[in-house]
Amino acid sequence: MTSQLGALTFDAHDPRGLATFWSGIFGWDVADDPHEGFTLVPNDDTGFRLRFVASDEKRRGPNQMHFDITSTTPEVQQQTVARALELGGAHLDIGQGADAKHVVMSDPEGNELCVIPAGNRFLAECGFLGAVSSDGTQAVGYFWSEALGWPLVWDQDEETAIRSPQGGPKITWGGPPVAQKLGKNRLHFDLVADGDLEAEADRLISLGASRLDIGQGEAGWVVMADPDGNEFCLMPPR
Repeated sequence: MTSQLGALTFDAHDPRGLATFWSGIFGWDVADDPHEGFTLVPNDDTGFRLRFVASDEKRRGPNQMHFDITSTTPEVQQQTVARALELGGAHLDIGQGADAKHVVMSDPEGNELCVIPAGNRFLAECGFLGAVSSDGTQAVGYFWSEALGWPLVWDQDEETAIRSPQGGPKITWGGPPVAQKLGKNRLHFDLVADGDLEAEADRLISLGASRLDIGQGEAGWVVMADPDGNEFCLMPPR
């Protein structure tokens, strides 16, 4: 029994506006979320939704996760950058230098993204959303591989990556040094239990997760943290 990755959730000051931005980038439809906020439903092999929920949390630093968006040609890379700017995104300087071939940007709320040039071999088998690129240890990559039942597709120099057997984007972790956590992450995974919720929570704890109390009260889901302290939610079966 493993959990399924149901969604990657953004805390947003303007959930509708942020959903509209990412809908314009990926070409996915916006739908009302069954819990709260808005959802993007993928029309490719991504395999999980994007959720946008209201939050008053202030930005405290770079996100622990960001998207790597692929390009099939230099022209496609330029088109993606232009579309992001038209939708309210911005160029972002994180010290990448003028000779960097990838383009670092942010969405309207400052969430980072990279537009990767054509010919990237690591993401060659992936679609437009090539990767969810994460700051994290080797151990946390191992944890998520076991938690989701996704095989490791990269494990070298403490960098790890996993990918669903059904395809879709890779989820990667860059290894040490890992940035100090400055508060609740603005992006988190929502898992869906495949069976009994408490039994799955216990399984995840046996893999190195922990329960969290973030004031959720009598919610019908379990708030947890992975071995690096990154929050995620375990939802009951659909």
